[in-house]
Amino acid sequence: MAVITFANTKGGAGKTTAVLLLATELARKGYRVTILDADPQNWITRWYEISGKVHNISVINFVTTASLPLHIEENKDSTDYFIVDLPGARNPLLATAVGLSNHVLIPIQGCAMDARGGAQVLELLHYLEEKAGIRIPHSVVLTRVNSLVTTRALQLVKALLQERQVPVLDTPIVERSAFRDIFDCGGTLHSMDPLRVSNLDKARENALAFAEEMMIRVPVRLPLALRASLAVAA
Repeated sequence: MAVITFANTKGGAGKTTAVLLLATELARKGYRVTILDADPQNWITRWYEISGKVHNISVINFVTTASLPLHIEENKDSTDYFIVDLPGARNPLLATAVGLSNHVLIPIQGCAMDARGGAQVLELLHYLEEKAGIRIPHSVVLTRVNSLVTTRALQLVKALLQERQVPVLDTPIVERSAFRDIFDCGGTLHSMDPLRVSNLDKARENALAFAEEMMIRVPVRLPLALRASLAVAA
């Protein structure tokens, strides 16, 4: 069982999209995923409601500082990955979620405002390591990246992260219409109609590469029953 928290104190960084892509791809791989929707916008909860039942995914909303550890404790036996979607603002929940996490993922667009929001999370992680000796693995995922053009702002953000030796995922999340449409359509990238969504194949490839990189950084064994069924199939 592992807890992955998505955090950036600035809204609009592509955080919730990244949460949904990771959760649905992990579920497709056979992992049991519980999303803890602590974002007051509740986009994940709305997506879940219009999707109907999504295999291997459950969503808990109205998550608070007090309830977060209780949700994890109560659902740990039926969950392989907890994914926490935090508010896009400064919030006391940040410190609690970070302290419970096996990995903190910081989504950042190629702009200075997003970088500042991500820096506040990095400062908290640094404070915990320096003052309390608690080192929590973390990395940045670049979001809403243009597949054709690298902007000057994105180059500056990359250079700043490299200068500060902040780990950055090799897989950025590219700007794709499918990543927006999924919140209106419900379901997953694999239930969407490729005839109605442009470049859906590229969106699927991007989401899979992102999830596989996170599975390497935060490994969790597949449920025993699924491992047994895969062994039989082999």
